[in-house]
Amino acid sequence: MKPPEEESLIDRLIYLPLGTVIDRYVIERPLADGGFSIVYLARELREQTQVAIKEYLPRRLAYRNWEGEVVARSAKAEKLFLRGRRLFVEEARMLAGLKHHHIVEVINFFHANATVYMVMTYDYGKDLGWYIAHQPGRLKARFLLQVTLGLLQGLAVLHEHGFLHLDIKPENILIRPGIDPLLLDFGAAQPYGKGELWRRPGKIRTPGFSPPEQYHHVFPLGPWSDLYALGATLRACLDLRPPPSARDRLERDTLKPAVRQYRGSYPLGLLEAIDWALCLDPGERPQSVAEFQNLLAVETCL
Repeated sequence: MKPPEEESLIDRLIYLPLGTVIDRYVIERPLADGGFSIVYLARELREQTQVAIKEYLPRRLAYRNWEGEVVARSAKAEKLFLRGRRLFVEEARMLAGLKHHHIVEVINFFHANATVYMVMTYDYGKDLGWYIAHQPGRLKARFLLQVTLGLLQGLAVLHEHGFLHLDIKPENILIRPGIDPLLLDFGAAQPYGKGELWRRPGKIRTPGFSPPEQYHHVFPLGPWSDLYALGATLRACLDLRPPPSARDRLERDTLKPAVRQYRGSYPLGLLEAIDWALCLDPGERPQSVAEFQNLLAVETCL
């Protein structure tokens, strides 16, 4: 066991120092810090192009030592750490095979510092959560429709390749210039319809956005699960706050239909699609992106 004072010093070694060179990239600054990983802005040394690099560092299981390596906190944690590292590589391989304008693009992944790194294209913009928090009043109908259209296109490709995102929320949607959405963070993604599912250690669930089937395994996971999260994300854009958690809604559903709350302020097809996607019973939701798109009738709303 390490003395408490040494442990606290080690835990401060969270980020790679600025100017660190790994593989063929130089670290410029941290961009985001989550429970499982850290994302850095970096620069490719030969072409001098900026990229985003995601480092696998699950804070609960591991820390960075004085040599810069990411090591497990205990023998018990090591098994989970190694499993998570393998799944991180699976995530990178999955994304490397998906090329779509509305899905973050992985261009490389490699091992270093006893962990793994995912290199992605770097896009400018602000996440949808920023818009919810900083825009005066509610977001405009045209903005929401354009964001929804792009996300549905990306989700359709993801589902066609047999994967679910399972963590759609405002913070995982980057809005690039021109109201051009990009779906980020596939750390919770799973294949479906391919036999036994792989899962990360622990469960990634976001209250208000994760559907009931991510809490109760009696419900099946499928494209309808991502559509619930998308509906919850759009509802948050209307209410300017997350919807009640699926767990709370199963006990007592206080969420009033968007059609009743916002009729006249937003296109009826959009409101009906949001309400449909937020049905608690997976069988009562749209079962595919195509069904959601059909109800939207976006071409008549823009």
